[in-house]
Amino acid sequence: MASDFDDKFEDKKQRAYVNRRAVMDLGMGIIYAGVSVFLMFSRKLFGVEMEFPPEPFNYVFGGLCLLYGGFRIYRGIKKNYYR
Repeated sequence: MASDFDDKFEDKKQRAYVNRRAVMDLGMGIIYAGVSVFLMFSRKLFGVEMEFPPEPFNYVFGGLCLLYGGFRIYRGIKKNYYR
């Protein structure tokens, strides 16, 4: 009887961990995607002139942030985590 209770508790604990991690990945993915949009389109959409990073590098870094943010969103949706 105690073994059944322990199995249910461990399963519940593991599902809670997966859900927390998925929410964190989704949130961070959205933040990274937002930063990339700001970096790439800061002058056109927001009218912000940035001295650093210079013009070609903000597109490169924004693209990398967009890729990583997309990966984090994908990982949060898939919920395929291994401990």
